[in-house]
Amino acid sequence: MTWLKKPAHQNLVEDLRMALETLRSNKLRAALTLLSITVAVTTLIAVVALMMGLDRNIQESIQSYGTNTAFFWHLPTGPRFGRLTKEERMRKELSFDDFLAVREACLSCNNVTVSLFPEDEHPSTVRYKSEEITGLDFRGTTGEFFSVYANAVVREGRAFTEIENLHRVEVAVIGEDIAKGLFPGGYAVGKQLLVNGHAMTVMGVFEKPKGGLGGPDNADKRVVIPYWTFRKLYPSAKQHGIRIEAKPGLLPAAIDEGRVALRRMRRVPFDKPDNFSFDTAASLISNFHKIVGMVALAITVIASVGLMIGGVGVMNIMLVSVTERTREIGVRKAMGARRRDIIWQFLIEAMALAATGGVAGVALGYGITAAIEALVPNLPAFVPLWAVMMSVTVAASVGLFFGMYPAVKASRLDPVMALRYE
Repeated sequence: MTWLKKPAHQNLVEDLRMALETLRSNKLRAALTLLSITVAVTTLIAVVALMMGLDRNIQESIQSYGTNTAFFWHLPTGPRFGRLTKEERMRKELSFDDFLAVREACLSCNNVTVSLFPEDEHPSTVRYKSEEITGLDFRGTTGEFFSVYANAVVREGRAFTEIENLHRVEVAVIGEDIAKGLFPGGYAVGKQLLVNGHAMTVMGVFEKPKGGLGGPDNADKRVVIPYWTFRKLYPSAKQHGIRIEAKPGLLPAAIDEGRVALRRMRRVPFDKPDNFSFDTAASLISNFHKIVGMVALAITVIASVGLMIGGVGVMNIMLVSVTERTREIGVRKAMGARRRDIIWQFLIEAMALAATGGVAGVALGYGITAAIEALVPNLPAFVPLWAVMMSVTVAASVGLFFGMYPAVKASRLDPVMALRYE
């Protein structure tokens, strides 16, 4: 019985078994050959895991502000490359009167709120006795803030009212991590603390929002006080931000109404572009995805170089294998093996060799991902199944492509000359 007469699936199994035996018999050579493929796949898996975890965190964080809201600011708010233009640098800040105009004109809005931010270059601080926390998200705002912002959920105490805002009461609602940091063993509500040296009574504590935009350490460092209290303490502050909450399904209409009101208040000619900007959760996520896409493209190019180098190594080792097994090829041909049988024998070996490097890269990538999760718990990096399948498939495809020349060369050997080869 010749090798030719075996069923196709038996030939495939035998070729795969022989390929694995060849790998086992040349472990060091195979390992050195696959090093670049393994490194490329490891890099790809680790970066994909980081990007997926970061993408999930960013989406949760942005959506926590409210998917049916839009934010107006005098400068571009999305990701930006390069400096501001001259026109952008000359823009005046939004004002409280702008907020009033938007609130009056936006018939498609449920609520509108305004936030006033400090202009000091130094980071804001909050202090209680000997404990101090810096780098706050500090603002003055109206009572509507707690309904417009979906993540402004008060866990303890209560939100301040519009009456307390109008009477300039010195109260604050603080973030959950600030409460834990300053009052680790007690109840924060009713306690008095210092915000940039000003005494404030804690009215309530926010529930920590999902996502990873709370600060450099992912902490909830919000300190929110009444708008008019803020104006009393910081009379020179001018940086206003306006956020609108649209009625269900009416966000585009609400944005248009807000834009018309702001263009009228800021006296923008009809033929000139807006001298302010606006963003929604969807637009911010889209901008972030553009950045992720650029990073993914750069990593793909780097990984492709590694795979190409690995492919050249696979081709070299397969050429050496053809030379070492010349007599074996002659015997197979003498027993009836066809050219395509010899080609598939060496192609399967090359694919198995490259796929092994891909599997090793996936395993190392999982290890790096696990290490990242252990070191940075706030970044839930994870490896999607499609990335694993793609990595192993691409690695095997590299073996198929670069193994073609050695396989064709082996199939063209003359059986008589091959049997005489020493």
